Amino acid sequence: MKFQVMMKDPDTLYEAIEDAIKELHIEGLDADELEAVKERRKKSVGEMCRQWFKFGEYLTVEIDTDAETCIVQKY
Repeated sequence: MKFQVMMKDPDTLYEAIEDAIKELHIEGLDADELEAVKERRKKSVGEMCRQWFKFGEYLTVEIDTDAETCIVQKY
Protein backbone atom coordinates (compact mmCIF):
# COMPACT_ATOMS: atom_id res chain seq x y z
CA MET A 1 0.00 0.00 0.00
CA LYS A 2 1.18 3.52 -0.82
CA PHE A 3 -0.03 6.76 0.69
CA GLN A 4 1.19 10.33 1.01
CA VAL A 5 1.62 12.46 4.11
CA MET A 6 1.84 16.25 3.91
CA MET A 7 3.53 17.94 6.83
CA LYS A 8 3.48 21.65 7.56
CA ASP A 9 5.83 23.59 9.77
CA PRO A 10 6.56 27.18 8.79
CA ASP A 11 9.73 27.54 10.87
CA THR A 12 11.58 24.24 10.73
CA LEU A 13 13.30 24.61 7.35
CA TYR A 14 14.29 28.24 7.99
CA GLU A 15 15.66 27.40 11.44
CA ALA A 16 17.59 24.38 10.17
CA ILE A 17 19.23 26.47 7.45
CA GLU A 18 20.02 29.21 9.99
CA ASP A 19 21.64 26.69 12.34
CA ALA A 20 23.73 25.14 9.55
CA ILE A 21 24.91 28.49 8.21
CA LYS A 22 25.73 29.77 11.70
CA GLU A 23 28.57 27.25 11.82
CA LEU A 24 30.11 28.53 8.55
CA HIS A 25 33.67 29.85 8.92
CA ILE A 26 35.81 31.09 6.05
CA GLU A 27 39.41 32.13 6.66
CA GLY A 28 40.44 35.55 5.45
CA LEU A 29 37.03 37.25 5.58
CA ASP A 30 36.21 40.07 7.94
CA ALA A 31 32.93 40.02 9.87
CA ASP A 32 30.97 42.02 7.26
CA GLU A 33 32.20 39.85 4.38
CA LEU A 34 31.40 36.66 6.30
CA GLU A 35 27.90 37.93 7.08
CA ALA A 36 27.32 38.71 3.39
CA VAL A 37 28.45 35.20 2.42
CA LYS A 38 26.18 33.67 5.06
CA GLU A 39 23.16 35.63 3.81
CA ARG A 40 23.82 34.59 0.20
CA ARG A 41 24.29 30.97 1.28
CA LYS A 42 20.99 31.00 3.22
CA LYS A 43 19.21 32.29 0.13
CA SER A 44 20.78 29.72 -2.21
CA VAL A 45 20.10 26.79 0.14
CA GLY A 46 16.50 27.96 0.58
CA GLU A 47 16.05 28.14 -3.18
CA MET A 48 17.46 24.63 -3.62
CA CYS A 49 15.07 23.28 -0.96
CA ARG A 50 12.07 24.59 -2.90
CA GLN A 51 12.11 21.37 -4.91
CA TRP A 52 10.97 19.54 -1.76
CA PHE A 53 9.34 22.25 0.38
CA LYS A 54 6.31 24.07 -1.01
CA PHE A 55 6.22 27.67 0.26
CA GLY A 56 9.13 26.78 2.56
CA GLU A 57 6.85 24.93 4.96
CA TYR A 58 5.02 22.02 3.28
CA LEU A 59 6.80 18.69 2.84
CA THR A 60 5.12 15.64 1.31
CA VAL A 61 6.41 12.12 1.72
CA GLU A 62 5.14 8.93 0.14
CA ILE A 63 5.11 5.87 2.33
CA ASP A 64 5.16 2.45 0.69
CA THR A 65 4.33 -0.23 3.24
CA ASP A 66 5.19 -3.06 0.84
CA ALA A 67 8.70 -1.76 0.11
CA GLU A 68 9.04 -0.28 3.61
CA THR A 69 10.18 3.07 2.19
CA CYS A 70 9.45 6.71 2.80
CA ILE A 71 10.36 9.04 -0.09
CA VAL A 72 10.21 12.83 -0.15
CA GLN A 73 8.15 14.05 -3.10
CA LYS A 74 9.34 16.90 -5.31
CA TYR A 75 7.07 19.85 -6.12
